[in-house]
Parts: sequence; C-alpha cells; structure tokens
Amino acid sequence: MLQFLDERLEEENCRGFVETIKEDTNLTQPQIVPQDLIAAALEDGQYDARMRVMAYHVAKLLGVDEDDMNRYEDGIVQTFVQSEVELSEEEKKEKADTEKKRKVKRYLMIGAAAVGGGALIGLTGGLAAPLIATAGAALFGTSLSFLGTAAGLAIIGSVFGAAGAGLTGYKMKKRIGELEEFEFETLTEGRDLHVAVVVSGWLTKERLNNFQVPWLALASSKEVYTLRWESKYLLELGDSLEYILDTVMTVAAKEALKYTVLAGLLAAFTLPATAYASLTAIDNPWSLVTNRASEAGKQLAEVLLQRQQGKRPVTLIGFSMGARVIFFCLKELASRKGSEGIVQDAILLGTPCSSGVSHWEPFARVVSGRVINGYCR
Repeated sequence: MLQFLDERLEEENCRGFVETIKEDTNLTQPQIVPQDLIAAALEDGQYDARMRVMAYHVAKLLGVDEDDMNRYEDGIVQTFVQSEVELSEEEKKEKADTEKKRKVKRYLMIGAAAVGGGALIGLTGGLAAPLIATAGAALFGTSLSFLGTAAGLAIIGSVFGAAGAGLTGYKMKKRIGELEEFEFETLTEGRDLHVAVVVSGWLTKERLNNFQVPWLALASSKEVYTLRWESKYLLELGDSLEYILDTVMTVAAKEALKYTVLAGLLAAFTLPATAYASLTAIDNPWSLVTNRASEAGKQLAEVLLQRQQGKRPVTLIGFSMGARVIFFCLKELASRKGSEGIVQDAILLGTPCSSGVSHWEPFARVVSGRVINGYCR
C-alpha cells in the first residue's frame, strides 16, 4: 500500500492496486483497504480531497458500498465529537488540581504540533485519554487504533480546523473589488470530514431566505454552509427576472392569439417592440451582479486557500449567478500554487459563463473529483 500511495493518483494505478488486492485470498473484508487509505490520509493532519476521491474509487472497484464508507467517516467524527464533550467536563474538575494540570500539559505537548491551538482536545484533561483510546481502538480496529489515541484525536482536530470559528466565523479583512456582503451561514447542525458550500443565484421578495430554501434537501454532506453574498443586488436581479417573465410571456401570448395557429407560433417568436423594450429592465442588475459574482468567486478562493473550512475536502454547488461565483473561484484557484487537494467536486447549474473548453480545462488541476456543468440546450 505504501508503494501505491507514493504513485500518482491515476485510474490505471487504482485498478492495478485493486487487482493485486483481489488476488489475496486472505482478504475477507475488502472495506478495510479503502478505510486504511482514509486513515493514512488523516495521519498527516489533513484530509486531502484527492485521497478521499481515491479511497472512494478503490472502494467502488472492490465492491464496497458507499454507505459503508460514509459510516466509517461518521464513526471517526463521532469519536472526536464525543472526546470534546468528555474532555471539556474533565477540564472543569482539574482547575484546582496541580498534579492533574501537569498531565494536561503533557497531553498538550503531544497534540500541539498538529493542532496549533485549533482543537479542544489539546486543551483538555488527560485522565479521559486512555478511555478514549480504548474506545477508539474498539471502533476502528487494531490497524487504525492510532486514530483513537490522544495524539490521533488531536490530529483529527487539526483536520476540522479552529474550534468555534471556521467558515461561520470568517470576516472579510480585505475587500475584493466593490464586494459589500460576503459571509457564511450554517445550513445543517452535523459535522463531517467533508464539507459542502452552496451558493444561490438570485432572490425574490416572496422568498428572501433563498440562500437556504433551495438546499434544504441536499444530501451531499452532513456539514453544509450557504454563502450569503450581495443580497441587495440579487434581490434586484430576481425582481427583474420576474418582471421579464411576466411581461414578455404575457405580450407573446396576446400576440399569438391574433393569428392562426401557425402564424401565432411565429408571432410568439417575433415579439413586438414593447416586449423588447421591457428586456432593458434587466440590463443594470444583470451587469452589476455579473461583476460582483466574479469578485465573490475570488473571495471564496481566498477563504478556501486559508483553510477556513479546516483541512478537509469541499464540494461546491451553485446555480445561476451562484454557479458563476464557483466558476471564478475555480479560475482563481487554478491560477494559484498549492491549491490542489482542496475541492473535491464542483457542480454548476445554469452558469452564465463561457462554455468554451479552454475556460474549463484548468479546473481539472484543482478539482479532485468531478466538475459538473448542468445546462439546458
């Protein structure tokens, strides 16, 4: 396996590795292989998106169900979350005990290098650590028991990033262009080794919470954040779109009724001057939001490069102008060094950007999994 990890993460390497594994008659639980790949990635204190894609791909080739992989990741998360709660309670009991404080320092030194002050595990009592290690070994098995130790939990803490902060605690320190609003809201209450960031493309007066409503049924991750950006201008764009739909479609229908069926169909495509005039209503909002979306995309790239989401894979999903935000985020990442392994998948729906292959090809370097461009012909 170590030789495999040293090779380039390519399709042929994965298939060759899997074929070698399948020849081993002693392998009765194939799920151990992709799970070991995840454990190997986490031991470095970061969960590289390329490693996650590879682990899930190897699991698929071995016939391991994706739900089994998700449950394995959930087990790691739950062990870490449980350790935070238990150790926080222990910390309160140790404040007046000097001897126990020395034990706290010892465990702090173990985790400090990986945590850097980010995870609560490094700041809490050491007495519960042996119990956590035992529970972790029972959960993960002997080959992965390291993740159940105090040092292992500290490393997982570094994967999650700074405790209590992360994306929701992010504030723009440096404004990009004329961007006025850019912040993250929590859409779900869970925690995951994989994060999803969703971006809406317009707002309407009837549904001002359109930053959240379209994504309530999303099952991409247990930890989903929605980007709230330029709501004032997205509302103006939404109003303009509604006006266009109401006005143009009404005029077209009236014109069609003046003629025979065939002539009416032709007339519906040849709109009167009054209908074309109404199209100018969208010019200003569209142009303004188009520019702001490209600026928001660059800002999103900065957030991801700063690892505000922690050192774990991110899936980006957006529609309309939200997809444009993601497009320019990927464009910015593709122009920067050290941006690989951050984004796992990118799903863009109805993107108001060029469809030229040359504009999309650079994204392959910074997106470890799939880039999906959804549109209507």
